Amino acid sequence: MNRRDAISRVAIIMGGTVLGAEYFLSGCKSPTAKVNDLFNQDQVSLLNEIGDTILPTTSTPGAKAANVGAFMAMMVKDCYKPIDQDVFNKGITQLDDDCKKKYNKIFTECSPQERTAFLTDLDKEQKEYSKTQKKDTPNHYFRMMKELTLLGYFTSEVGCTKALRYLPVPGRYDGNVPYKKGDKAWAL
Repeated sequence: MNRRDAISRVAIIMGGTVLGAEYFLSGCKSPTAKVNDLFNQDQVSLLNEIGDTILPTTSTPGAKAANVGAFMAMMVKDCYKPIDQDVFNKGITQLDDDCKKKYNKIFTECSPQERTAFLTDLDKEQKEYSKTQKKDTPNHYFRMMKELTLLGYFTSEVGCTKALRYLPVPGRYDGNVPYKKGDKAWAL
């Protein structure tokens, strides 16, 4: 055996030791997929379901089609202050806990009607919280979820092209476009 073969075999053995240790310590279960430092895939799936309850599929695709859960995870990690990140993360757990108290099941196991009723009550709660909120306190977690759902959906390809009237290359400015009730808004 030459030196090159010996080094490559040692590298294989050591690599197997490092990689195999993770599975040995986790009981040979694959770890929950992390989306980023703050969220795992289960949380992103829950955020997609929450978003789809806020903006469900109708004649246009819903929020889940725009993958608003991944958008929320990215925005919270990259743009929110640590205190807001903490409120948002705790809110995900609290949402499921409150849902268990009300319906004896987690949010994803609820029917569409139960989800809508639950989020409607949660929206009322966040509105009351906002009325008495002090200047430096973070927003209610559901307000953050709702705002991020709307932002993520209407800035996505699905939201811009399917829910809004999309003009990829704007033409001349026309400040007097006729509008009929029920027309879609414009996205540029």
